[in-house]
Amino acid sequence: MLRPLRLTWLFFRIGALNDLQYRANFWLQLLQSAIQLGTGLAVLGLIFSQTSALNGWSQPALLAVMGVHILMGGVIGSLIQPSMERLRQDIREGTFDFVLTKPEDVQVLASVREIRIWQAVDVLVGLVVVGIAVAQLEQGVGPVEAAAFAGALVIGGLMIYSFWLVVTTVAFWIVRIDEIAELFEGLYQSGRWPVTIYPGWLRISLTFLVPIAFAVTVPAQALTQRLTPDAFALALGFGVVALVVSRAFFRIGLRRYSGASS
Repeated sequence: MLRPLRLTWLFFRIGALNDLQYRANFWLQLLQSAIQLGTGLAVLGLIFSQTSALNGWSQPALLAVMGVHILMGGVIGSLIQPSMERLRQDIREGTFDFVLTKPEDVQVLASVREIRIWQAVDVLVGLVVVGIAVAQLEQGVGPVEAAAFAGALVIGGLMIYSFWLVVTTVAFWIVRIDEIAELFEGLYQSGRWPVTIYPGWLRISLTFLVPIAFAVTVPAQALTQRLTPDAFALALGFGVVALVVSRAFFRIGLRRYSGASS
């Protein structure tokens, strides 16, 4: 357990040194985050100028959803997506052999090689928005809700990682899968709103096919006391299954790559 953490910290430092060479990117990312936040707040204000609740979600509760969405987007953009994009590129160009020769777990190494610290601005912005939402919630947030929120965030992040790993592993068979990654970007935008407001077929798709519900709605439900123990247990169980399946699928993909390069 400690070895993957040390490896992650090492690549975090390398990523930080690389990004600090281009500090203008920080201001560009800050501008992008401000535009994203301003647009979200404007839409939220427009909706609640016409109604007091959206399918049972109050304005502070939806603000919490938006905060979690921004926060998780920062996690994806800084920790998950960069390494997956590099993995896809290495498979396409045939340079993944250099990773296979390293004396580390291949999946761990492939998952932490690229870290973009400026994307973490969204994590900070998301935390601020969540904090404002919590301050506005009438029922408040106790230790139980806070612990459930933290646990749901970790579970949701691991599910998104598993999804990205499975999608990227497809590159061992289909070289160009850029469109699939772009499709995720579009689907992730649906996480700005609780999945409970969508039709049943879409709600199921955004829960079990693309785990946006587990990554965004479930943590927001924990903050707003909407998360039941059964729903949390389902998220935990599905998260464990997703991790096991994604690792198994990645190992199958590795055998395919080894056979192609031999």
